[in-house]
Amino acid sequence: MEILSRMENNKAVVTVTGRMDAVSAPQYQEKLNEMIAGGTTAVVVDFDGLDYISSAGLRGILATAKALKVKGGQIRFANVKGTVKEVFEMSGFGSIFQVHDSVAAALAEIG
Repeated sequence: MEILSRMENNKAVVTVTGRMDAVSAPQYQEKLNEMIAGGTTAVVVDFDGLDYISSAGLRGILATAKALKVKGGQIRFANVKGTVKEVFEMSGFGSIFQVHDSVAAALAEIG
């Protein structure tokens, strides 16, 4: 898994590619926890290049979302598709989190 991040209008855009599973999910959590600890409160996660997500990946998403909520922050997801979208829908994440068709749409909706 590869994680890239950039700031856009004081909002973090985190691009995740590859597989988010038991091996790589801690890397995702560590990266986002560092950003949150550094003061980031608005995060858009771009899953355009994410091919697979396991239950460990879903737990990582929940953990970082809770950490953001404690800081008064928000998280949005963009480009969730294919099997990752199926997992989001089956797990109920599609109704828990705001999912957008593009990073631009997610950025427009996040405070």
